[in-house]
Amino acid sequence: MTIVTHDRKSIFGRIINGDMELNDIGKMVKEVWMAIPDHFPNVEMGEYVIMPNHIHGIISITVEATHASPLPRISKGPMPGSIGAIIGSYKSAATRSFHKIQNSHENSLWQRNYYEHIIRNERDYQAIYEYILANPINWEEDEEFSNP
Repeated sequence: MTIVTHDRKSIFGRIINGDMELNDIGKMVKEVWMAIPDHFPNVEMGEYVIMPNHIHGIISITVEATHASPLPRISKGPMPGSIGAIIGSYKSAATRSFHKIQNSHENSLWQRNYYEHIIRNERDYQAIYEYILANPINWEEDEEFSNP
């Protein structure tokens, strides 16, 4: 999962000597990120990193087996418990907190949408895990890199 700030603004902190130092907004988005399982009990949080203008994270969703066909959905929006619902809820909660910190509702926190990748095997998991861990060290080569 990758979620990027609006206009790719570096507002979560800065990279110093390969380490991410979170500012108050960065600490807030981390707190909200870590609270996701409190709101979605079927979610386990994996490795993550908050960068100056985006977040990378691994989210595991456990699904209970069912023997019945689901009823057709009538409502619009993401399916409850889906990755879309989880990320939408996260972005909304972080935005509310961001507006309290900024004492304004004029600024957007997030870019529209997010990037997702389904991890299908151990090799894929390992590559993504290592990418996340190395992201602060490789910040200047990151496609989201921007100088504040």
